[in-house]
Amino acid sequence: MNGVLTIDHPAWIETETGDRARAVRTASGIWVVHWDREGLHMSCVSGTEDVKPTVVTTDPACLPGTVPATLKAGLDDLGPTQRLANPWLWDAISTAILRQVVRAGQARKLYRAWCKAYGTTIDTPHGELAVAPTAEEVLTLGDAQFASVGAKFHRSVLQAAATHHRLHVADWQQMDAGDLAAALTGVPRIGPWTASAAAADYTGDFSIYPHDDLAVRTWAAQIAPQHDWPDKKDKSFRPMWTGMAGPDRTALHTLTLSTLTWGSHAR
Repeated sequence: MNGVLTIDHPAWIETETGDRARAVRTASGIWVVHWDREGLHMSCVSGTEDVKPTVVTTDPACLPGTVPATLKAGLDDLGPTQRLANPWLWDAISTAILRQVVRAGQARKLYRAWCKAYGTTIDTPHGELAVAPTAEEVLTLGDAQFASVGAKFHRSVLQAAATHHRLHVADWQQMDAGDLAAALTGVPRIGPWTASAAAADYTGDFSIYPHDDLAVRTWAAQIAPQHDWPDKKDKSFRPMWTGMAGPDRTALHTLTLSTLTWGSHAR
């Protein structure tokens, strides 16, 4: 197989043949992305091909010696990974919002129900795939429509984010990951976790991902159970994690994204 695909985003589905597929919106059109043993294949199915999705390749073999040997060995076994950087900022923001206060499995179901009900659905050789409703479409939805797909809790923050997105998207799209995360915290009910997760998804830079996230902690402990990890309530995990990577932001990105990829496949 041509590397390992990172499938952290809830849009990825598993096909009948065990491959993966996803629909994504870029600035110029909607694309279908398919992963099989030959790697990633992309085709534009609506709009134009002017803006193509991009792929971030990560190799844990490049991690520094400051990473514990057992953790590095587990990630080395995973090998190089490829992740589709989310080409649509609004999807990255709304996906991170829908992950608030729910477990990963529930968030996947919620996201897919949200896209199917109010987004754009397309027929593909891999079955029906859907992209999220636009910010403009979100602002037209009523309370009952949010509730019908289980997103009642997320209504106010999604609508606030949609309003801010319309006002600031041109500036937000030009920012680096850190500045984007900081800017997104200006939206009511978007805190540092949601902002960092959205910025990482959009830019492909996981050096700014919320490193004490439960998923990072859980998978790290499973990869290297012999290591003395802090318990869930101990706030020393984040400085421990960033210290393992050292001052190199690329190393921190690689450590975090490789761990999340390991976990998505272990699950």
